[in-house]
Amino acid sequence: MSPNDTIYALASGRPPAAIAVVRISGPRAHEAATKLAGRLPPPRQASLRTLVDPSSGLPLDEALAIRFDGPGSATGEDVVELHCHGGKAVIDAVLRALGSLEGLRSAEPGEFTRRALANGRIDLTEAEGLADLLAAETEIQRRSAMARATGGLGSRLEIWRERLLALSARAEVAIDYDGEDNASREPDFASELETLADEMSTLLDSPRVEPLRDGIRVVVAGPPNAGKSSLVNALARSERAIVTPIPGTTRDVIEVPLTIGGIPFVLVDTAGLREATDEVESIGVGRAHDEVQRADILLWLGASIDAPEHSDFIQLFSKCDLRVVGSDGEGLAVSSVTGHGLAELMNALIAKASELLPGGDELALDRRQHELLGQAKSALERAIELSDPVLLAEELRVARAAIDQISGRAGVEDLLDALFGRFCLGK
Repeated sequence: MSPNDTIYALASGRPPAAIAVVRISGPRAHEAATKLAGRLPPPRQASLRTLVDPSSGLPLDEALAIRFDGPGSATGEDVVELHCHGGKAVIDAVLRALGSLEGLRSAEPGEFTRRALANGRIDLTEAEGLADLLAAETEIQRRSAMARATGGLGSRLEIWRERLLALSARAEVAIDYDGEDNASREPDFASELETLADEMSTLLDSPRVEPLRDGIRVVVAGPPNAGKSSLVNALARSERAIVTPIPGTTRDVIEVPLTIGGIPFVLVDTAGLREATDEVESIGVGRAHDEVQRADILLWLGASIDAPEHSDFIQLFSKCDLRVVGSDGEGLAVSSVTGHGLAELMNALIAKASELLPGGDELALDRRQHELLGQAKSALERAIELSDPVLLAEELRVARAAIDQISGRAGVEDLLDALFGRFCLGK
């Protein structure tokens, strides 16, 4: 895969559709498009063209051709888009014609966006936000991804980087003129470090993006025959988990993605927690204990005295249609049969989830970004305590290097294959 190749792919959805967009990018993009569409229009102007097969001269389709000149294009290279009719035969014919041209090849997943990153059109945080935007299924996911895909995080990182560069320059001056004008020992220098560290702390303390991207993990746990699987089915409104009166029916972890109030959740049904009677059930019980530890929210259907320790759990009094609800604080009464308490339970889940999720337009970090920004903040906190300008300059360099890794300026090649593998062929 060479950056000098000219690549092409279908950039719109699967056929059939009203319109299909075929994108071409690279040094031969204009030449290739000219062979199919004839003379191209001026940059950024759409013009109707008859597409022909270069090898046979036979017409393929009537399409709009739009030309973009690098470096001012989406990828930073010469780009042409052919807006064709969206039938499968039309698309196949156009792609086949492009594939017959010398120097052209089909794009890899995410290769257009990868070239945009390599050519400085976007930074890594925008590419990661774009990947989440393409995968967004709820409105809150879309809004959060847009905040990152449009450069919100990248802009903040760039501001921090410029301030770090300015502080580093002052520290370097102090190394050269130590004893005469040591700026690194001035009160305002330490104050600027503290301010910068505090700004990073604010973002670090905000909710992370993983629960929003992957869904709030809600683990349903309790003893056998407590109604866990029935509750999962009732909340999902489908028979996703097997329900029988036999204790220990559920022996594996069952995950059910769903959306409640526009918030993504993953319901997790688990084996009943008890002393296992056979090897298979023992494995299921062990997995159930592991899931309790992983849970963002725990729904506990057993006695409150037996509830595992968890920072966010909801005590439930299940099967309330079969049992008398006592006054001993057994929790929210629910019935999977009658639906009693399910609306209240869903409202409780939404309320707890809102504390775990970033606001729709609020910047949020993923695990990689959070770890690197934490390294930058730690370097600044160490720098605050230093008086030696050489050591101070080194800590500022460490902070800058971490910021550069977040934005993709350096040290991220091993991440790119995994990231762009999440993209479709035409993106």
